[in-house]
Amino acid sequence: MKKLLTFILISFVAAATFAQNVDLRRKITVTGSAETEVTPDIIYFSISLKEYLNGKNKVGISTLENQLQKAVNDAGIAKADFTINNLSSYNYVPEKKKNADFLASKQYRLKLHDLNKLNRILDAVDDKGIQSTGIDGYDYSGIEALKSDLKLKALKNAQAKASFLLNGIGEKLGGAIDIQEINNEPMQQPVFRSMMMKTSSANAAEPDIDFKKIKLNHQIQAVFEIVK
Repeated sequence: MKKLLTFILISFVAAATFAQNVDLRRKITVTGSAETEVTPDIIYFSISLKEYLNGKNKVGISTLENQLQKAVNDAGIAKADFTINNLSSYNYVPEKKKNADFLASKQYRLKLHDLNKLNRILDAVDDKGIQSTGIDGYDYSGIEALKSDLKLKALKNAQAKASFLLNGIGEKLGGAIDIQEINNEPMQQPVFRSMMMKTSSANAAEPDIDFKKIKLNHQIQAVFEIVK
């Protein structure tokens, strides 16, 4: 008998505790979103230099590199924004010793905030020594602040949706119970019509770049209480 009473008492306490933990509030769950577009203001540009033969003489990497370095400095590019990206065949010392006609190459990376400086830089380097150029990447300097702003806008959009729906059925919106980010769309890749390939031709084409804007989209799922 005592065991039965103990079991009943424990069951009653457990049921009471469970009832206390059940959230009986009326709720509404909605998803809010916000998006925007911005033009990239940071462009990463690669330039590949390669030695070439001028008759019997070789125009070496050091000569081409000095030209590029001076052009970059004259354009006001910070030292940290001009780096070596790839040494390519430059390190093949045994091959250079065996073959006098071996042509070394090096690849550099420029971080640009103004694409108009690019033509001035390339014009100051020997055309025959520029093997190729191209877009490496892109960015937007205020991207983090932009993301934070979009999150708040998405949350407010969710709140507005919930309020609109509840007003339509004569109910009132209460405070937020739960807030979750459910989707952050990655930045879209910019599109450029062609990659510049500069050759020995004096009439080499200038870069024809047509960037699309970076598109950002943030979504927030929010649960609000329905109050009387």
